[in-house]
Parts: sequence; structure tokens; C-alpha cells
Amino acid sequence: MNTKAFQKIGYGVYIICSKSGDRINGQIANTAFQVTSDPPTIAISINKLNLTHEFIKSSKVFSVSVLARTAPMTLIGQFGFKCGRDVNKFEGIHYKIGTTGAPIVLEQTLSYIEAKVVKEMDCGTHTIFLGEVVDGDVLADGEPMTYAYYHEVKGGKSPKTAPTYVKEEASQPVENKIRFVCSVCGYIYDPAKGDPDNGVAPGTSFEEIPDSWTCPICGASKEEFTAEG
Repeated sequence: MNTKAFQKIGYGVYIICSKSGDRINGQIANTAFQVTSDPPTIAISINKLNLTHEFIKSSKVFSVSVLARTAPMTLIGQFGFKCGRDVNKFEGIHYKIGTTGAPIVLEQTLSYIEAKVVKEMDCGTHTIFLGEVVDGDVLADGEPMTYAYYHEVKGGKSPKTAPTYVKEEASQPVENKIRFVCSVCGYIYDPAKGDPDNGVAPGTSFEEIPDSWTCPICGASKEEFTAEG
């Protein structure tokens, strides 16, 4: 079976958050969908290895922030390619604590939903949490970011714990074209495109990038990149 067939299914890009006691955490997810309207329920799929999964199991509450298409890769990297066991993902992030006690990311968020878990489904590597919606609001107009837009326009990669993760085949070398790949998150620096969002103009070779530059997705240093092509 060609597992890339799954990538043709429509997905969004969300930040799912929860709590455990006084601790809070959140992660990027692409699987969140309304199940019923009366009562209003929403389901999410979370990898069992993730800290957010542990927090949802403990507190039975979660929030879903619907990201705008304009959300920068640094925000996605903060919640998608860093571990809450090692860093405070909310440092420098605009958020609030919701009615359930779960944090809600407000930065680059079009709307949010809060829910209390009413059922769980064990799906092997993941758990599907069904939540009864207890609060929600629209914060801004705009186009929500889709998973396809994240991949095709933003050049984003899927974390290995994502339900839609597909191991990519090694790319074929392209004559006279060398790209540099982040060993942490898979981001590819293409000299032809540069990284304009972070002050690196198109046409800038990898060697010319300042040593202070970091991966725009996960924040890894230049030393974490390897050449391909």
C-alpha cells in the first residue's frame, strides 16, 4: 500500500494543549474534527509518547487552537519539534488559561475550542480523545492553515509522532544543486530560496549564513545540518 494516499485527505494544523496539576503543555496536531453538534463534541488523535497525551489522560481536558495560514514556522517548530519535558513551550507565547484550566494558545489563532474528555479509543500508537465542548470563541478573520499548505507552501515536515508521518525516501542528487537538511526536524535549506523570513536572502549559500542562524522550524543550530544533492 502507498501510505502517501493518506496525505490526500484534508487536514488542518492545530495546537492541542492540556495540563497536569500546575504544569501545562501543548503540541502541534493535524487531526481534530467535530463529531456531533448536539451536544457539541470534538475528537483529537494524540501520540502516546507525547507529553500532551500524558496530560490529557491525567486531567481529562484539552484545548484546540486553530492556526491561521500566516502562522510562522517558528511557532509550529516551538510546539511541533520541541519536547515539553525539556523546554517551556509557552515562553514568549501569547496564551491564556481557559475555563477548564487548560492553556489556550492565542498567537496566530483564528478560533479556539475547549473540551472535557468523555471517551477514549486506543488506536495502538495513538489515542483518540472524544471531548464534549465546554467553551470556544472566534478571535480573528482569516484563512486557517491546512496541512497541505504547511507542506507544499511552507515546506514543513511531519514530526515522527504525527499520525500522518510517512518516512520520506532519500532524494535523488540534483546536478549543481546542494541543499542542507536539518537532522532534527527535516527542514531543507535551499540556497536558491534562502530564508527571507529570518533575513537570509535568496541566493545565499549555506556557508554565507551567519553562525547565529538557526533552523526556522525547530531552532537547531547550523551544525545540525548536513549537505545533500
